[in-house]
Amino acid sequence: MPRRARPDDSLTPIVQDSTPSLIAARLREAIATGVFGPGDQLGEAALAASFGVSRGPLREAMQRLTQEGLLVSHRNRGLFVMELDEAEITDMYLAREAIERAAVEQVITQGRAAEAASLLDIVREMRDPEPQGAASADMRWHVALVRLSGSRRLRAMHASLITQIRMCLTRMDPTFQAAEDRVAEHEALTRAILAEDLELADRLMREHMRDGLERLGHAGDAAGSGRPAQP
Repeated sequence: MPRRARPDDSLTPIVQDSTPSLIAARLREAIATGVFGPGDQLGEAALAASFGVSRGPLREAMQRLTQEGLLVSHRNRGLFVMELDEAEITDMYLAREAIERAAVEQVITQGRAAEAASLLDIVREMRDPEPQGAASADMRWHVALVRLSGSRRLRAMHASLITQIRMCLTRMDPTFQAAEDRVAEHEALTRAILAEDLELADRLMREHMRDGLERLGHAGDAAGSGRPAQP
């Protein structure tokens, strides 16, 4: 019979919504939406003043983002937002495509296709004339798809990429000439899933990921390699 675990003094009460956690969440959002762009330096003094906090919790929050790969430390220079160079984007999309194709397969083969009808509501929200609103709906669609897979590990792996994916979506916004371009891709994918057509849904997902990479390539041509790092 398994031994019943007993708590000891090493287990302390969990503090919810700690200051470092709140700061980290705000910083992730700022990075995801382009408030802080790739290559931007984050200054401790300015950020501490903006948040109205001491440097202790701010440093802890920034350390978390460094561990997540969103911030990069340059010796004797400080912390900078990760660069969205070609190699980083390609590698991230490699992982993202594997996760989302697996999610599509799970949704269809595990009898959850009917639940994908909820994705059509999110597709309609992509018609938002504001680029940020459309990008937000785009992200929610992909998060909802992975959630529908029912796989805890797929969700965890996808969650670890969320901020980087959002950085890419923000960067590719100018490449959508009309909201319908974005809507059409996601609606076709959703309807293939609802029809339980795994072959078509998988092909459309691969094409969707290729389209994203191509758009990011065009965005890179237009915007260069991101804003220059501040010395």
